[in-house]
Amino acid sequence: MTQNQNAIDEEILRLISRRITLLAEEIRKRGDGDLFAADIRARLLKLIESLDEAPPPAVVEAIFAEIFSCAMTLVTPFAVAFLGPEGTFTEMAVHGIFGRSIQLSPQRSIEDVFREVESGRARYGVVPIENSTEGSVTSTLDELLETDLQIMGEHYLRIVYSLLARGGTISDVRRIYAHPQSVGQCKGWLRAHCPRAEIVTVDSSARAAVLAAEEEGAAALASSIAGEKHGLRQLATAVEDSRRNFTRFVVMGSTRNRPTGNDKTSIVCAVRDRPGALLEILKPLSERGINMTRIESRPDKKKMWEYNFFIDFTGHRDDPQVVLALERIREGTIFLKILGSYPAGS
Repeated sequence: MTQNQNAIDEEILRLISRRITLLAEEIRKRGDGDLFAADIRARLLKLIESLDEAPPPAVVEAIFAEIFSCAMTLVTPFAVAFLGPEGTFTEMAVHGIFGRSIQLSPQRSIEDVFREVESGRARYGVVPIENSTEGSVTSTLDELLETDLQIMGEHYLRIVYSLLARGGTISDVRRIYAHPQSVGQCKGWLRAHCPRAEIVTVDSSARAAVLAAEEEGAAALASSIAGEKHGLRQLATAVEDSRRNFTRFVVMGSTRNRPTGNDKTSIVCAVRDRPGALLEILKPLSERGINMTRIESRPDKKKMWEYNFFIDFTGHRDDPQVVLALERIREGTIFLKILGSYPAGS
């Protein structure tokens, strides 16, 4: 390594250290309630996307995730709850959002993630909310309906599944452990390559890897990281049916974000059972130029044949046009709950 390269590396390290210190000071001035600092994250993301001469955006985002991680833990140590055990795709999303300096709190179920954050044992929770091929994660939607927590951020992760086993070949696999969403995302490949294997659903992809590691003739649909953690071989990789297989994760917390100028708001509501009721609550968005990015109905578990509508749209709950739209929507609903306003993910 040349003297010039050493000098550059030393300068990079000094600048990173200085940036962590300045970011920690900025977060500390805001008070402990705004530890996530969504508006600063959004500003940095916009800067990254605007740079012409820079490494790939994903690389730069990973670097800044670590800078944020260090700065946040300098202000106060905290834990992030997620669907565990370690090695799940949700853990990968946690590292993409928070870096690796934070304390991990793996949970057995999505419900447990919410309970950890609600109790204060974890500062934030990260849960999957929808997949690009299999649709919404209903457990998350059900919890959002009941919780007082807010959605504080979103993160998109490319999902690549591997068929993992202790050894052998695909033809030796008699049983496959997998999360139900994993089965849905790989069902075409499974029909073609493992038609005789028994499919056993479990509560996480990492749990599937744990079980496959304990059983001869068993395999798991999971991430390559889960395979490495449990000493499994890849019998096949990229077995998902769509190469555009992404999962959207949300960050749950107890505080409201400041506007960033590129936000998304999520709500859930129920409408009166009458003709045109749904149209009445969507018109206020259209009339104010607010783009609806998602709508989904979910059965109300307390009332037969009635439904709750989960709606995402652009803008922050404090934006003047969004405030007016929400006032109009509220007039036409039985109930309306704002799930959170947060920076739109890239």
